[in-house]
Amino acid sequence: MSPLAGAELVRTPVQLYRYLLRCCKLLPSAAMQKHYQHAIRQSYNSHVDEEDPERIQMIIQRAISDADWILNKVTFFGT
Repeated sequence: MSPLAGAELVRTPVQLYRYLLRCCKLLPSAAMQKHYQHAIRQSYNSHVDEEDPERIQMIIQRAISDADWILNKVTFFGT
């Protein structure tokens, strides 16, 4: 189960970027939100020149899976 509704609709890097920033709003503390917002921005900038559609889809699926894992961890451990 994805952290937010609409994860299955993410098809482009810009959609992924916006989706992940919305996921950050679910994190409990402002410091944690800023940390992950910065990490998302850095990752986006480092992959912005990626042109291979298969690689892009792999990155999208992995990022959504990682967001799901992080939000489940925060929810489970109550951090």
